[in-house]
Amino acid sequence: MTMQTAGIHHITAFVGDAQRNADFYAGILGLRLVKKTINFDAPEVYHLYFGNEQGAPGTIITFFPWAHGRKGRIGGGQVGVTTYAVPAGSFGFWEQRLAAYQIPVNRVTRIGESYLSFADFDGLRIELVEREDGAPSTWSFGGVPVEHAVKGFGGAVLYSTAPDRTADTLSRTLGMERIAEGDGYIRYRASGEIGNIIDLKAAPVPQGGGGTGTVHHIAWRAADDAEHLEWGRRVQSHGYQPTPVQDRQYFNAIYFREEGGILFEIATDPPGFARDEPADALGQKLMLPAWFEPQRAAIEENLSVFEIREIEVKQV
Repeated sequence: MTMQTAGIHHITAFVGDAQRNADFYAGILGLRLVKKTINFDAPEVYHLYFGNEQGAPGTIITFFPWAHGRKGRIGGGQVGVTTYAVPAGSFGFWEQRLAAYQIPVNRVTRIGESYLSFADFDGLRIELVEREDGAPSTWSFGGVPVEHAVKGFGGAVLYSTAPDRTADTLSRTLGMERIAEGDGYIRYRASGEIGNIIDLKAAPVPQGGGGTGTVHHIAWRAADDAEHLEWGRRVQSHGYQPTPVQDRQYFNAIYFREEGGILFEIATDPPGFARDEPADALGQKLMLPAWFEPQRAAIEENLSVFEIREIEVKQV
């Protein structure tokens, strides 16, 4: 059976302070906090989800904020760069906005496209690319107008310790199409219109170290639970040992580590983030799965308080 993922479902990273994290992704990039919950495997840590207005697959970046976490090192076995797509003609707006917040930006070129390259407050590498594909955002916050708002992921740059093996997984297991090569990268395309362009660094990258400022895993899309089970069987038939299906409340997930060291997840598009709170109130309340509700008071007491706020522009 031929299968092809539509592209990125979400990307999950380690960061430090929750308020600084919210200030960057909501206050500066203008994303919406669509879910405030906890790490189900470590309930003393938030799990924060930022995306477009609905938190649609292909727009979601998620974080485990750990104020006292050790600093990570970006390298092989990780997503090296997270790419966001913005509408054509938006670079001028974003260059001015990032400069106003004193965030250093470089223009770089890769495989015929220009990117604005910068880092968040924890050192995660971010870039913006102008793309026609993908539905425009309907969410406006903090001075980011909808005509320049982030649509969602443009894709990602993968750093592998064994790029030939990672390339095989992208094409043979996940069904992506190899479409270009140049500037030291190999480009793959998935079937969707957002989060669909993946650049693999062609040379091996020395092993990175997990910690704040690094990506923990990248998740690929499955259309529904039935396809998700097919993905599990496919991954196993290609020599990997995927985890059992994990209930993440807003999607189901399986995980496996490909041979270049990157932790891959496959996640279902449904049920989405409006399953436990109204769509117009996403991210406003700490949401807990039923098995943690008896511990709500203790969990809330242990978590730091933060808010989604507009960030005052710093004059250059």
